[in-house]
Amino acid sequence: MFDDSFLGKPLVYCGTCGVMPATINGEPSHTKKVQNGDYIVMSGGRIGKDGIHGATFSSEELSEASPTSAVQIGDPITQKRMTDFLLIARDEGLYNSITDDGAGGLSSSVGEMAEDTNGCVIDLEKAPLKYHGLDPWEILLSEAQERMTLAVPPDKIDRFLELSRKMGVLSTVLGTFTDTGKFHALYRGRTVAYLDMDFLHNGYPRMNLKATWERRIYDETPPEEPKDYEAALLAVLGRWNVCSKQYVVRQYDHEVQAGSVMKPLTGKNNDGPSDAGVVRPDLSSLQGIVVSHGICPKYSKYDAYHMAACAIDEAVRNNIAAGGSLDRMALLDNFCWCDPVASERNPDGEYKLAQLVRTNMALYDYTVRFGTPLISGKDSMKNDYVNGDTRISIPPTLLVSAISRTNDVRKAVTMDFKEEGDLIVVLGKTYAEMAGSEYFSELGLNGNIPPKVDGEQALKTYRALEKAIRAGIVRSAHDMSDGGLAVALSESAFAGDLGAEVDLALVPQAGIFRDDYLLFSESQSRFVLSLKEANLERFRKLFKSVSYAVIGKVTRMPRLTVRGIYGRTVLEAELSRLKKAWLAPFQRLFD
Repeated sequence: MFDDSFLGKPLVYCGTCGVMPATINGEPSHTKKVQNGDYIVMSGGRIGKDGIHGATFSSEELSEASPTSAVQIGDPITQKRMTDFLLIARDEGLYNSITDDGAGGLSSSVGEMAEDTNGCVIDLEKAPLKYHGLDPWEILLSEAQERMTLAVPPDKIDRFLELSRKMGVLSTVLGTFTDTGKFHALYRGRTVAYLDMDFLHNGYPRMNLKATWERRIYDETPPEEPKDYEAALLAVLGRWNVCSKQYVVRQYDHEVQAGSVMKPLTGKNNDGPSDAGVVRPDLSSLQGIVVSHGICPKYSKYDAYHMAACAIDEAVRNNIAAGGSLDRMALLDNFCWCDPVASERNPDGEYKLAQLVRTNMALYDYTVRFGTPLISGKDSMKNDYVNGDTRISIPPTLLVSAISRTNDVRKAVTMDFKEEGDLIVVLGKTYAEMAGSEYFSELGLNGNIPPKVDGEQALKTYRALEKAIRAGIVRSAHDMSDGGLAVALSESAFAGDLGAEVDLALVPQAGIFRDDYLLFSESQSRFVLSLKEANLERFRKLFKSVSYAVIGKVTRMPRLTVRGIYGRTVLEAELSRLKKAWLAPFQRLFD
């Protein structure tokens, strides 16, 4: 996503998911319980000065004085070796609990695990270091991704350490979990930390903050209708939030372990943007997982409630479009926010906090409506850059990730048009919701009506589409998001190397009397589908309670032809010209 407000502090989101056995040695594999007397063992890489205060650094204002030492120096080889070792140790039942040494390092991992037994004693002198010269507090706080803290029972410590040595992984006993009620850290025989466990976990007083919500009103002078619709579409296709990202995507390997079914790029020439990824983790099974995302920070300007609702809806509809299932879907929220605490330096903090509150209200409303639980999440709350009198705050940003299961990866549906003569269907209703749209942004306009999510109607749409995909009726499915209908049609045509002829008068809509609004509105819960004409009646039976319409056909000629609401052809453009504009922004950077 691109926005000038990210210039002060660019965001990078990373995530991962894995597969684990449901039970290990007859016990549920997800249970973790430290026992009094278990050894505190650190496995993996050594401790260095890198990564100190990494967690606080990620949630502080960025300035010229920000320390580079907060950035971890990764060691993927050590991490891989450690991972292989821990999987075998897990299957042998050699440890009771495990936590990574990420945010806060040993202070957090040991402190969190010690809550199970209500105490611990740890000798920091025993911790393996990258080099001499670290103070005790640095050893305790340094963060890394290739280190883990484990609780190992005394009767299994010898086998644990033996396996660790055999697999070339450094494992060190640092102390013991106790029931003393104290977090006790030693260094060279001297106590350097002695904290009451209740104080450690409950002692920090809750902040009482004030949030003030106000609806901000912007100029809503409507633009003149385009005299040249091709030029308007070319401009939107060339925007950073719409254009092809293949030049970045292709730098990453998405074939590791050979399980990727639907890749980031798809279509005849593997250059169409997939709505989701489909992965087959067990190659002996046809079951797969569908992973998708939704992120819409541009709507925060108008109402963070609708921003969050749109992010959830986008993640869910992308997942459904690829063949995911609502009954097997879970979500993850990832907050990156501007400072929500009011102060002299942050005079609009109350408004930013209100935006945070409204975002959480939407998370509750729509996860309950869709029946999609939030199973994990993360936050970073101080994404501001300050340099003298200059302050740049990111827009309130929420990334929602969705994961679901499909029982047959062969039924995954891609977004590219498949064959000349296939019917083009618009699924969902379009409204004059232009605020924050790429079209209005290109024209330098704001508006006041951002997209809203009708949860009840969206749920009906997704249920019906899921059934249609499972029945093999849908040949292509592509969600409408940035750039609206015009961009979704263009991308499906690009990916299929085919054309399209459509009639806007047939598009399900409410209160739209302009062709440009119908083409570029970013109303939610909508799709562009294609299907064989022979399957139309089966399709109709499944979508009786959902807004949809057949608006045209896929053509052999690589051209996009659009007839307007009032019967006039408003757009007739060669796909080669449109695609050139769509490819151009990153092409200029990489060529």
